[in-house]
Amino acid sequence: MSNASTIYAPATGFGRAAISVIRISGPASADVLGRLTGALPPPRRLSLRTLRNTDGDVLDQALVAWMPGPGTVTGEDMAELHLHGGLAVRSAVLGALATVPGCEPAQPGAFTRRAFLNGRLDLTEAEGIADLIDAETEAQRRQALRQLDGALGRQVADWRTRLIDLLAGVEAALDFSDEGDVDEAALDAALTAKAALLRDEIARTLADGRRGERLREGFVVVLAGAPNAGKSTLLNALSRRDAAIVSAIPGTTRDVIEVRCDLGGLPVILVDTAGLRDAGDPIEAEGIRRTRVRMEQADLILLLRAPDEAGNAASHTDETDLHVPAGVPTLTIRTKQDVVASGAEAEDQTALRISALTGLGLDRLLGRIEAQAAEAVGGGSALITRERHRLGLARCRDHLDRLLAGSALPELAAEDLRLAVRALGEVAGMVGVEELLDRLFSGFCIGK
Repeated sequence: MSNASTIYAPATGFGRAAISVIRISGPASADVLGRLTGALPPPRRLSLRTLRNTDGDVLDQALVAWMPGPGTVTGEDMAELHLHGGLAVRSAVLGALATVPGCEPAQPGAFTRRAFLNGRLDLTEAEGIADLIDAETEAQRRQALRQLDGALGRQVADWRTRLIDLLAGVEAALDFSDEGDVDEAALDAALTAKAALLRDEIARTLADGRRGERLREGFVVVLAGAPNAGKSTLLNALSRRDAAIVSAIPGTTRDVIEVRCDLGGLPVILVDTAGLRDAGDPIEAEGIRRTRVRMEQADLILLLRAPDEAGNAASHTDETDLHVPAGVPTLTIRTKQDVVASGAEAEDQTALRISALTGLGLDRLLGRIEAQAAEAVGGGSALITRERHRLGLARCRDHLDRLLAGSALPELAAEDLRLAVRALGEVAGMVGVEELLDRLFSGFCIGK
């Protein structure tokens, strides 16, 4: 599908509703609207019109809008049809549009892709739209709106402009290096100072603890421990549904089970895992291997310990026995406290005691998880929300580091600046992103 075609698609969901909106964008939008209404309405005003197909049959009484480009969301001529929301009405109008020469159904994300290609928004803003559509919690919604508002795009544009100014200065110095009145030492000092300032700003942005990605993707909490420690029971209690099978038979859970939760407006992913022990068969061994992988990737590990069978004393297995990854925040949880005699675990003052069956301690546990998640995402203030952003900024920083090392020839310094400019251009979607566009917009809804 090229920008020369005219596209159409429903902009509202399918099903019975009061209103159904169909969007049309492209060079033939005026002709398409005229065919349906008989005459083009005044621009940028909702007008009541009777819609007819090519045979003259009435399709609907609808409000229509004609919006000439480039001052539209896609940068092209656009039209909207606000229909009655019945399935038959929508199907009839879509069928009529399909008969118009040069008019074709839109693919997922086609309208937003055209907005990007026509300069109505940059790539980071387009990603903000995708994140806003996918937002499940209040914090994710706020972060997506900041992205859509251009917070990262404006910062990248500022850095890129300053880099281009530095590059222009270096290239000018190279062109006039044989002139006697050129103070090369002063130029080098100014270049170094400005490049160092830029490098430091980008480095500070990168040193954000991956808050934006954690908020966008979810704060991962892994429930780990020995078999029958109560992991699946706790998962069900926290998610308030039977997400995992609970059994007294050790080793029941053999695969990773994920449940997404909204905890205080923050996205939290609870992960139930296979019990950690010497595996009894290859299937259980694979489950334990996956548990180890998820523990390495976790933002927080809940290390569950249950009373042993000999009495009501807790198991004395320590974290090293369970191979808890170093550097991953870990919260020790004493489970099944409904069957523990009072004072039996008094020697352990650091663990949080709970009973998933009675609800004992669950509110405190949720509060601890929420506090950890809030600290990890930093209130949604991070500029970087995707790995793609981080990699592009890291490449820019690395080129500036090499420039500031001071051993490069002027020609190589200019090349490092060019590569740094290009890295920022990739973040904003200015260069080398065609394959990325296909991946990004294919995840959009049709009609967006």
